Amino acid sequence: MKVLKIILIALGMLIIVPMVMALFTKKEYAVEREIIIQLPKETVFEYVKYLKNQQNYSKWATMDPNQVSTFRGVDGELGFVYAWVGNDEVGEGEQEIISIREGERIDYELRFIKPFESTSAAYISTEKIEEFNTLVKWGFNGKMNYPMNAFLLFMDMDSIIGEDLEFGLQRLKSILED
Repeated sequence: MKVLKIILIALGMLIIVPMVMALFTKKEYAVEREIIIQLPKETVFEYVKYLKNQQNYSKWATMDPNQVSTFRGVDGELGFVYAWVGNDEVGEGEQEIISIREGERIDYELRFIKPFESTSAAYISTEKIEEFNTLVKWGFNGKMNYPMNAFLLFMDMDSIIGEDLEFGLQRLKSILED
């Protein structure tokens, strides 16, 4: 009986402690990576503003070559939606263009459906450094509501998402500069 009591107390602590910690843990995270591409800003922006082009450089697009993709609207314009259904790594969701500052920045809303529901923001921006050098920034902002935000104590979102963004930016550079 004493052993059972100890086991129940231990299990209770395993549940209660993270829930209490989650009350005081951040709920939001932001990740951004950048790269310089040796092309004029207009050329780079004209490529990245089209969501369909992400199929060529996004890490997530390469994780399931059999994923089913659908598109709604006019690519490169407000309201265009790219939706996907893939394996367990890729899941299911959609990405919508919600803002465009022509030649400078495009903002997306990411709506994940599986393996878990969440909504996040992402963007790609271009900045002229020199006539033939463009700084490209790719960023991702997310939020984990209580009590799921307890995972942020153990997950380095900057590293996890950052590596995928770096992979994509390197592929983008390779595609555009070749």
